[in-house]
Amino acid sequence: MKIETLAHTFLEQKSIAVVGVSDKRETGCNLNYKKFKAKGYRVYAVNPHITSYEGAPCYPDLISIPEKPDAVFIMTSPNVTEQIVQQCVKLGIKHVWMHCLMGTKPGLYAGKTSVSQSAVDMCKANGIAVIPGTCPSQFLEPDFFHGMMRRLWKTCGYLKVS
Repeated sequence: MKIETLAHTFLEQKSIAVVGVSDKRETGCNLNYKKFKAKGYRVYAVNPHITSYEGAPCYPDLISIPEKPDAVFIMTSPNVTEQIVQQCVKLGIKHVWMHCLMGTKPGLYAGKTSVSQSAVDMCKANGIAVIPGTCPSQFLEPDFFHGMMRRLWKTCGYLKVS
């Protein structure tokens, strides 16, 4: 399936949990949280180390969120991604996006990916539409940098899901 199709379906959801926000520094996760919020999504911050983010509650995990989110964006280490996907399975969440700096080729820059192959396999085995790589900022009104990345990854074949 094409990333564009998966991204479009993900972005049709109304509520999104954003896993990995930080109050210590600005991160790509924070950027995506703010972009989702600015576009009118109900957004839930998730980080077990903080209790609020941008003036809103921050939840330690997906299970603590008062409503089941429609989708989950993950920007954490791959080990945490596996834990989050287990929670998605338990809650019946059907859309997951795992961030990766290098399109869908996490091996190219291993330290900049949230993708865990076992988490991807778990999603597929449980009927969860999974995007194993790229960044929502490449699809949700991309700035110049994210637009260039999207074009480059597409040209290089890094926007394919097997």
